[in-house]
Amino acid sequence: MRATDPRAVRRLGMAVLAGSALMASPVRGQESVSVSLAAELRLRVESWSNFGFDPDQDDTYLLGRLLVGTDLRLGDHFRIYVEGRSALSTERDLPGGRRPIDADDLGLQNALLDVILPLGEDSRLTARGGRQELSFGKQRLVSPLDWANTQRTFDGARAILNTKGVEVQGYWAQLVKVRKSDFNRSDAGMDFFGVYATHASATGSLGLDVYWLALVRDSAAFNGTSGRENRHTVGVRIGGATKSARLEYDVEGSFQFGALGEERISAFMLGSVLTYKFGPAPALPWLLAGLDVGSGDSSEGGDVGTFNQLFPLGHAYLGYADVVGRQNVISPSVGVGIEPIKGLVIALRGYHFWRARVGDALYNAGGAVVRAPGESDSRTVGNELDVTTTYRFARYFLGQVGYSRFFAGSFIEDTGPSDDIGFLYASLTARFPD
Repeated sequence: MRATDPRAVRRLGMAVLAGSALMASPVRGQESVSVSLAAELRLRVESWSNFGFDPDQDDTYLLGRLLVGTDLRLGDHFRIYVEGRSALSTERDLPGGRRPIDADDLGLQNALLDVILPLGEDSRLTARGGRQELSFGKQRLVSPLDWANTQRTFDGARAILNTKGVEVQGYWAQLVKVRKSDFNRSDAGMDFFGVYATHASATGSLGLDVYWLALVRDSAAFNGTSGRENRHTVGVRIGGATKSARLEYDVEGSFQFGALGEERISAFMLGSVLTYKFGPAPALPWLLAGLDVGSGDSSEGGDVGTFNQLFPLGHAYLGYADVVGRQNVISPSVGVGIEPIKGLVIALRGYHFWRARVGDALYNAGGAVVRAPGESDSRTVGNELDVTTTYRFARYFLGQVGYSRFFAGSFIEDTGPSDDIGFLYASLTARFPD
């Protein structure tokens, strides 16, 4: 199936509808063996104006994604999960064309084997190997990136220990690189490994995460320094809610150290959000305030102060337009949301962006350089306003419409084209079962 075929998305929809009757309930063979099937079809229209602050970069295109998975459980000790993916895009006349995050004719999202070993009444150890998604904490640093049409996945192995409210994961993985029309393969020049531990209180009102994440790459470059990257990230996250459940909080901080080539790495990040709910939905609104920071470099070359955001979900914290990533940034944000009727959620969030250091670049959600520091001594990148509306039409269907406007600041004006960016999107997702 070619990504350029205009009939491809229609065929995806027909495939899901034809199989939905089978996927709505598990299929059982015998008492100790069970098989369940599931599928998701998502269609999204994206329309950009002044993409990259360039007045000549406007386009509208359609993205379609089909996921089909099967979960086979052999008694209490073995599990096999396989999920296929087809991600298609119409022509995209913006820089990069149809990017790897947009199109992948046919790919394997997950193909894993679990061996589950009980360790007493309240404990178990799971050994997992194969192609698998990684998602840690609030996904500030490691996420499957569901927003992307092709998602993110890894080849690797994990050991997961669960005991009395504590989960400890030790893992080694390599990022799978999308090759669009060829079989996707993991990046042999990159190793990602570490330990992620989570503890939840008995009531669920307080959670604590501690972690060590190591990234080793054959080559990398940050602000004029390049070479083999050996970077370690250690961090803590605390999240929960007050007894009344009206005030929710989440605070995470991490520090990075290691080496890039012959130079030393010293970087950090902070993420925090407070949400106050005036009462239970529907009708009563909520307010939120956030602060997100990613350290930057003081000057080009030499030791590295730029934070490496690893494999994040940027949308949830730094705006849907994806202009800004968690590198060389300081971003306070405020927002309000309301659920006027059950299933309909309307939210508004505003962000302000500064560069943390004037000697470093502006990086986007994918970690690429948007603008080099140039001769500008301005920290002000700009402001973004996001409006999102989601509505669950029925058990299986979810719709979303949103608009983002990025208002260019003085740093953008100093370093090139500076027209404000507009991003409009609408999506419909069907999941069987949900």
